[in-house]
Amino acid sequence: MAAQAAAAAQAAAAQAAQAEAADSWYLALLGFAEHFRTSSPPKIRLCVHCLQAVFPFKPPQRIEARTHLQLGSVLYHHTKNSEQARSHLEKANSVDAAKPLLRKAIQISQQTPYWHCRLLFQLAQLHTLEKDLVSACDLLGVGAEYARVVGSEYTRALFLLSKGMLLLMERKLQEVHPLLTLCGQIVENWQGNPIQKESLRVFFLVLQVTHYLDAGQVKSVKPCLKQLQQCIQTISTLHDDEILPSNPADLFHWLPKEHMCVLVYLVTVMHSMQAGYLEKAQKYTDKALMQLEKLKMLDCSPILSSFQVILLEHIIMCRLVTGHKATALQEISQVCQLCQQSPRLFSNHAAQLHTLLGLYCVSVNCMDNAEAQFTTALRLTNHQELWAFIVTNLASVYIREGNRHQELYSLLERINPDHSFPVSSHCLRAAAFYVRGLFSFFQGRYNEAKRFLRETLKMSNAEDLNRLTACSLVLLGHIFYVLGNHRESNNMVVPAMQLASKIPDMSVQLWSSALLRDLNKACGNAMDAHEAAQMHQNFSQQLLQDHIEACSLPEHNLITWTDGPPPVQFQAQNGPNTSLASLL
Repeated sequence: MAAQAAAAAQAAAAQAAQAEAADSWYLALLGFAEHFRTSSPPKIRLCVHCLQAVFPFKPPQRIEARTHLQLGSVLYHHTKNSEQARSHLEKANSVDAAKPLLRKAIQISQQTPYWHCRLLFQLAQLHTLEKDLVSACDLLGVGAEYARVVGSEYTRALFLLSKGMLLLMERKLQEVHPLLTLCGQIVENWQGNPIQKESLRVFFLVLQVTHYLDAGQVKSVKPCLKQLQQCIQTISTLHDDEILPSNPADLFHWLPKEHMCVLVYLVTVMHSMQAGYLEKAQKYTDKALMQLEKLKMLDCSPILSSFQVILLEHIIMCRLVTGHKATALQEISQVCQLCQQSPRLFSNHAAQLHTLLGLYCVSVNCMDNAEAQFTTALRLTNHQELWAFIVTNLASVYIREGNRHQELYSLLERINPDHSFPVSSHCLRAAAFYVRGLFSFFQGRYNEAKRFLRETLKMSNAEDLNRLTACSLVLLGHIFYVLGNHRESNNMVVPAMQLASKIPDMSVQLWSSALLRDLNKACGNAMDAHEAAQMHQNFSQQLLQDHIEACSLPEHNLITWTDGPPPVQFQAQNGPNTSLASLL
């Protein structure tokens, strides 16, 4: 077979030498490659040999890039060699080579609105991939003005919404607000293809919802989220209109309907997770993942893998709260596998992956590993909200360890909610008050702890942050129990248990049931004390069983990974090697 390929390549080379046209050798090799690819059955190895034979001729850059693209596509669709496929696809997209070509094309395309807009979008995307968001925003602004001049309010809105998305990524909130207001007016006033109009509304509402969620405003976002869900329902009932727009600048579409549907599921999961509606988060995650599996059979768009990873990141956090650590660990491993398939995906999600591993380590009481994972995540992120989330969790690790005072004081000073808190997130600031209250509790400074926890309660109640509310109530109940105020303790612990059962939050249920057992025993309520003790025993057994299962999985070895790409294989554990004392 190899000899056959070599003969084909030699024949092609001979044909190329005799041809008068400068690129006829390329056409000959391409013809042979296509012949082998479309043979019955396909002769993929021979096709690949012919395409590889292009490179020794040192072809022009455009032909070299196109050949890398063809090789990547053939290897991806017809072989299991995903590593080589990825390598060729990456070489086909040389950013440094593409940018000057795009700039030149933009200069000479101003009389052809569709191509001019498309090239501006493409160059802005390249700058975004390089994390040069300032240049990307400038180009999108140029595109918006050009679209206005050529009378395309639809594409003007696409440019402005894309710019708004990047400004949100840069946290330039003072620029975002007027831009989104303008976008809202353009979208509502534009009369055109119903699907295009509704897709603009989805884009606009997704930006609004994610803006609220980034700010930790779970209650305030509800009207926008409801509008978004209604909008996607409207789109699903519309039939694609095949009539082309009269303005060539309008020949763009933000996302396919199916992708938008998954995206709406995703932001719904994000909201449910933050609000503490974890069963709802599970329901929408299942729907989204099922839709993604169907789409990925026919569509290899990278955005689908990004959606899948973000969905898994959120449901993993839900699993850790609901007491399903083993399932969470297997899903962390699934994220690792997805990231192995795409260096760019891993680069974008490495910090989140180590953060999830840190949270898992806390849940199985591996505090040294938790510290290492959180420290690694901090090293890998420059995202302010994620940084604050990691620092808050790392501070709780130091509090539980009890012997890291210098590091703890340094962290607490950096996330001081009473002074200059580093991010605008309402949720993270409320969590910082909780961590302060937890530290004061462990220090025996109960009045100070109560002040911090009441601040957490005030903030969490204002935005329906149910899990923070439950955690604050049970800790306040514990403080009142220690102080001997059993009545006030009971007033805190009972609603904490009710809320934790609704979420459901296994750790808070375990904590609350232990307090209810001790409270009722102290008050002489033997029947209630026995019932609470039975609940505590049931929660303990569930958590213990899940703990043993998780620590016995081969994926448990991921807790030691702190450098480089995700490990490919795992060695099985003989059994759990961590202390279970914190669960009992």
